[in-house]
Amino acid sequence: MQATGNFYYKNFQYAALISIGIAVLLFAGSFLFGKTGFFLLLNGDGGRSADFFFKWITYAGDGALWFGWLIFLALTRKWKWLPLLITAVLLTTLFTQLSKKLILPGELRPTAAIAQKELIHVVEGVTVHGHNSFPSGHTTTAFSLALLIVLLVPGRFVIFPAIAVAALAGYSRVYLAQHFPLDVVAGIVAAVLSVYLSIKVQQQFEKKWQQ
Repeated sequence: MQATGNFYYKNFQYAALISIGIAVLLFAGSFLFGKTGFFLLLNGDGGRSADFFFKWITYAGDGALWFGWLIFLALTRKWKWLPLLITAVLLTTLFTQLSKKLILPGELRPTAAIAQKELIHVVEGVTVHGHNSFPSGHTTTAFSLALLIVLLVPGRFVIFPAIAVAALAGYSRVYLAQHFPLDVVAGIVAAVLSVYLSIKVQQQFEKKWQQ
């Protein structure tokens, strides 16, 4: 385990590589089966247990969880990480909203883009949206939070569970018919880039504090 400053940067690198690997697999699936075909393949009905599980695991990407990090910093009094947290929140929001509003404005979500609605599995009690599909904001948040946990918590044992939860949250967006797999790919890339740049910002602050 290699620590760089206050970070376990080597662990972050491993987790980032795994995350990008997941994104590559999803991109390859979308390329091979087509955007709609791969969505329908992953969106298949898994039964009541799967419906219940993914209905709740999707909250692992809820933006409200950023407040959990503020509570953590307050309880541990590690305010030195505040620049890291603030930058991560700002960058994830910036990348997500710029993509939704400028790069692919109003991009249709699966239930609005696919004509054969009967092929789409939807979960009872979940409000399905129709626009602003690209990228998946929940995926961006879930992977950003996971990468921050890996970065700040010692021990490689946290890498697999953190990324696994993020991956399940990302998949839930497809299972719940909220996003195409390509939206999840973009969310993962945005998360990795956001946390990487946030680390650089934090390091600049630490250099100034040491002067």
